[in-house]
Amino acid sequence: MTPNAFIGRTSAPTDRDLTAALGAVKPLWNLIAKDMAQELGLAEREWKCAGRKYGWSLRLKQGTRNIVYLSPCQGCLRVAFILGDKAVRAARASKLGARATKLLDEAPRYPEGTGIRLEDVRSKDIPLIKKLARIKLEN
Repeated sequence: MTPNAFIGRTSAPTDRDLTAALGAVKPLWNLIAKDMAQELGLAEREWKCAGRKYGWSLRLKQGTRNIVYLSPCQGCLRVAFILGDKAVRAARASKLGARATKLLDEAPRYPEGTGIRLEDVRSKDIPLIKKLARIKLEN
């Protein structure tokens, strides 16, 4: 797993910091955030740091509910979801494909749900990200 680009930082990254860290994948970051806002209504955004050793992530939210976590890494980005049991069942029932099934099978369980991480996200991952976000929203 590529580490977060902003480990140890005490303040949220600026857009300039984000561009420097992400490099060539910054347009993909922008596209994911834009698509989530336009198609799923996830226009509310919040930078959060889970701790200095974890770095910063951008939470795309619906009200107070965190739906998608975008984490900037050096030259790549990570997208994560925490799915409750109902959303996991819905994801399995929706037949998302072999990759998504493997992600679900290997995902760690936390008290708040199952943690799905897509590492080194590329444009081909956008349909899966949107489907998982929809499932989370509906469940």
